[in-house]
Amino acid sequence: MSRRSRETEGAPQLEVLDDAGALARRAAHWLLDEARAAPGSFALALSGGTTPRRLYEALAAPPCREAFPWARCHVFWGDERCVPPDDAASNFRMAREALLARVPIPDANIHPIPAGRLAPEAAAAAYEEELRAFLAATARTVLFDVVLLGLGEDGHTASLFPGSPLLQESGRWVAVAGGAEGRPPVPRVTLTLPALQNARAAAFIVSGAGKRGALERLLRGDAEMPAARLRPRGKLLYFADRAAAPAGAA
Repeated sequence: MSRRSRETEGAPQLEVLDDAGALARRAAHWLLDEARAAPGSFALALSGGTTPRRLYEALAAPPCREAFPWARCHVFWGDERCVPPDDAASNFRMAREALLARVPIPDANIHPIPAGRLAPEAAAAAYEEELRAFLAATARTVLFDVVLLGLGEDGHTASLFPGSPLLQESGRWVAVAGGAEGRPPVPRVTLTLPALQNARAAAFIVSGAGKRGALERLLRGDAEMPAARLRPRGKLLYFADRAAAPAGAA
């Protein structure tokens, strides 16, 4: 069972599910509905992490696998570590194992960040070029139909961390986060807020008691949190399991 709150029209929505499994299944069916309702190509930006993996596994299983419009789905990533694509820390590898290798999506519709084969700045520039070319070629009014997002205990999302100068970025769609003198220590290529917000819908998928404090702050609109700065052009949703839900919402 789930419980919805904050469902005022036009306002962010929070939906609370009983546990991590129910959360993954609900988010997968919501994503299926969004994809089937899209009139043309369906552009999806994936998140890394343990919680999204459950969602991807649910998408790759019946009934979602058979019902999802894979042929017109284009998959992108919100961020990626600068590691080889077969590295255990790679977001691409996780999504490939949990989802992409198990569904009939055309190879040409998979758009990984080239963070493992190019230098970080070159990878960021190449991915921004790919995103802009995709938007121009498809004559879309927004870059993404759905952006999936995780939430760190410190309030980061994608690879946008507290205090990062990338939070002030207003022009570039893709940039390098971290490195030897920054946070995180391993450099990552990340979408910036202008790209993440260029979406019909953005959904945070939040699981576990360790995320409760961060989700409470996010729902309060704590401006110190990078995740709270996200303002998509379309709707904003929060899917959480009961362990992560703020008091009074579960």
